[in-house]
Amino acid sequence: MNDRIIVPLDVESPAAAQGIVDLLGPDTPFYKVGLELYTASGPGFVSALRDQDKDVFLDLKLHDIPNTVARAVERAADLGVRFLTVHGTGGPRMIEAAATAAGGRLTLLAVTVLTSLDRSELSGVWGREVVSLETEVVRIARSSMEAGAGGVVCSPREARAVSDVIPSGSEVVTPGVRFQDGALDDQRRVATPAAAFRAGATRLVMGRPITRASDPAAAFRRAVEEARSAMAGVSS
Repeated sequence: MNDRIIVPLDVESPAAAQGIVDLLGPDTPFYKVGLELYTASGPGFVSALRDQDKDVFLDLKLHDIPNTVARAVERAADLGVRFLTVHGTGGPRMIEAAATAAGGRLTLLAVTVLTSLDRSELSGVWGREVVSLETEVVRIARSSMEAGAGGVVCSPREARAVSDVIPSGSEVVTPGVRFQDGALDDQRRVATPAAAFRAGATRLVMGRPITRASDPAAAFRRAVEEARSAMAGVSS
């Protein structure tokens, strides 16, 4: 169950990231490396995490021509990462190329709509009125899965609708998860850990509610317990 909660290392240096890993200890097995840390350290810290027997979610949100993305996916697979993100809006040919390059060595996750966006902002990006964020997320999720993605990233609010249209056993990874008494920070579409799992999420990404807690290890254990309770209710 502990690997259902992915802790993002959204910090400026490998030293700061390792400090979080040390604070959380051996019971926290799964970490996300995003653009800030990867830009600071390159693949080096990913390899360091793998040397500590940690699973890695490499969150680079690749979005480029198919050949370029495919080559990046091959390099990520060589690093031994478990998850890698691409933008679902990159289109079917890009995702097909990425899936072929992955060759089953990692799970490709398609990002749908960023949790920092609301309907008004997305309307501006698309250049048309977005009547329903959920409709847009489901459309991107379905297209991405048909092109070969192994799962999707979406907000907890769309997790149920997404899980209803993608193959059983696919990953539904949800950022934007906060404890009931927590701050929203820069997220717009959020939910508690229990609510996210009940909605159909398979894994959660929880950063600041854990890493900025007075006791990060205790906050992680709280998230795991909420997840365990919610998933027991779903399966019963």
